[in-house]
Amino acid sequence: MNKKRKNQLAIHSICEFVFSVPDLQQAYDFYNAFGLEVKNSSEGYLELYTYGCAHRWARIYQDGDKKQLKWLSFGIYAEDFEAIQQHIISKNIPMIAALDDQAKQSFWIEGPDSLPLQIMVTDKVSPDFKSQAIHPLTESLVGRAPNRKLITQVNPGYLSHLSIFATDVEATVSFYVNVLGLRISDQSRGIVAFLHGAHGSDHHLLAIAKSNGSGLHHSSWNVDRIDDVGMGKQQMEQAGYDQGWGMGRHVLGSNYFHYVRDPWGSYAEYSHDIDFVAHDHDWPAADHPVEDSMFVWGPNPPKDFIINYETI
Repeated sequence: MNKKRKNQLAIHSICEFVFSVPDLQQAYDFYNAFGLEVKNSSEGYLELYTYGCAHRWARIYQDGDKKQLKWLSFGIYAEDFEAIQQHIISKNIPMIAALDDQAKQSFWIEGPDSLPLQIMVTDKVSPDFKSQAIHPLTESLVGRAPNRKLITQVNPGYLSHLSIFATDVEATVSFYVNVLGLRISDQSRGIVAFLHGAHGSDHHLLAIAKSNGSGLHHSSWNVDRIDDVGMGKQQMEQAGYDQGWGMGRHVLGSNYFHYVRDPWGSYAEYSHDIDFVAHDHDWPAADHPVEDSMFVWGPNPPKDFIINYETI
């Protein structure tokens, strides 16, 4: 049975994010090293999966001379399809031609900064429960840390959230709240906002950061152990991806993190133990000082951490 917030029309998941890069081999190498299952499509694009999960989280096309976020796909429950479509029409949101014909029951709208958004009927893939947090052993007669020879590749379990850029954070928040039914978790007003799914999700399903245009800042992938954050950082450094931020801990969301810089100036994040907002819980949303939008502890972020390289 679906866990649904009563009397709330809303998307329930980010089903897929789609972007393009200049070189697909670079993308394959990066995400394969990161620990995702990267598949070559017969149609010439890459597909991103997490191991052991049949859901496709992303597609990557080859195009242009820099990375570009192409569109986002959001999931809704089948019983809400007509009501959500009529709700969006009533808000005078422009409908646009489909950019992809793989979904049988979907429609397309123009989002903030003209970002195309697909609204589609699909199973919920955002979590219904707090993510697992497997803690290190508290005692042992032989030592509690794993031997280095026993370390295997870190493989994230699911896509926790996306962070996107927007020219007007408050207007973009208003769109996702009033049109698509997301709810504010926390924010530093006008600079960054964190939105969760009304039907249950991690502390943020979507983060929105101030910029001069649309773009993808980072994708965040859940891991079950804090050691996985550190070992993920190590495996990426060994693969040649030694630029990023972390490890550290966020204030908003509470998760432990390490961000790995990709070849195009954006990031993939290992995230552990993020807060969860259940479908029947009213999160105490607040407007926080900007310093709390970054981290409790950890190294200072790179000077260009919030630069949108898609608009340069």
